[in-house]
Amino acid sequence: MDASHVVVFEGSPFRLHQPFPPAGDQPEAIRQLAEGIEDGLLYQTLLGVTGSGKTYTMANVIARLGRPALVLAPNKTLAAQLYAEFREFLPENAVEYF
Repeated sequence: MDASHVVVFEGSPFRLHQPFPPAGDQPEAIRQLAEGIEDGLLYQTLLGVTGSGKTYTMANVIARLGRPALVLAPNKTLAAQLYAEFREFLPENAVEYF
């Protein structure tokens, strides 16, 4: 991810490597998800078809809020894919795979 742009949100320990800026519905989804968490919403759902940028959207939310996150996957294959993608978006931060 050589051409990525590093984004640091004020007060956040995360350094988000963005290969491209959020596009389409992503900026609004990022805003709404972050506001929902800040407002104390216990449950939110991010829906999107395969390849629509859900992982990238969540990496943006995590970096923006500056809070650690637990990401669950329904199987090992998807867990490994998510791990690899989060490592690309947040290479300077701890990303673990269990």
